Amino acid sequence: MNSKNELYLTCEDYTVSNKKFDLLYNPALEMLETYPQPKGVELASYYESSDYISHTDSKETIVDKLYQFVKSIALKNKLSLLNSFKTSEKNILDIGCGTGDFLQTCKNNSWNVVGVEPNKNARNLAETKLSTKIYEDLDQLSNQQFDCISMWHVLEHVPDLDLYISKLKSLLKQNGVLIVAVPNYKSYDAQYYKQFWAAYDVPRHLWHFSKKSIELLFSKNKMSVVKILPMKFDSFYVSLLSEKYKTGNTNFLKAFYVGFVSNLKAMNSKQYSSLIYVLKND
Repeated sequence: MNSKNELYLTCEDYTVSNKKFDLLYNPALEMLETYPQPKGVELASYYESSDYISHTDSKETIVDKLYQFVKSIALKNKLSLLNSFKTSEKNILDIGCGTGDFLQTCKNNSWNVVGVEPNKNARNLAETKLSTKIYEDLDQLSNQQFDCISMWHVLEHVPDLDLYISKLKSLLKQNGVLIVAVPNYKSYDAQYYKQFWAAYDVPRHLWHFSKKSIELLFSKNKMSVVKILPMKFDSFYVSLLSEKYKTGNTNFLKAFYVGFVSNLKAMNSKQYSSLIYVLKND
């Protein structure tokens, strides 16, 4: 623990263990750090749950169905963003590709796709969909470079941020584009739900970012944020889960209201529930 970092909140793991974890505030980076941070096999064990939706294609519950519906819309928006970039060879690396839906969408639209996914079950599902090998680790891709690298809600899971960002830099072509989407703890829904905010997702989320922290972390590796975009659907889905954590009930109307207010306030503050950062090499 960094003694300079003050306690911001104490949160519970609602998905696997029901253990408590602290969020420590780093004033220099304007970032929160989950403490303690599990490592290795212990960290992997926190992902072993049928409730961890990004590793399944489940449509069993109403929340599952809502997630899959929102995901289908998000895939179209992600592809539109991707196609807006002028690239030489249309090579994309998707890190934390889950069950491969985004890569499948890209492949169907003439992109050459490569995926990385550490979770074995999700990786197997992705390989079946894409009929191609999905890598377990970023280090298996040495000596390759890509026009575009995407990380949709992945950076918050990475143990060693500085080392990982330097690897991203080495894998990105000089004129390439890096897309990083992460939750925003400065959003209204985060402030409203506090320790029950589902996007804290401790201890799987090791870090919790602000705009300033993203800019500072990547500037160390001579990369700059060139655009910030909202993920407006996230406030609704996150609020739905947060209501369940807070009250034990799926309060659709209340969750929709909080999600709506969050987006409304963000029209002025630009502090949406999740943000997409588009980064390029300096």
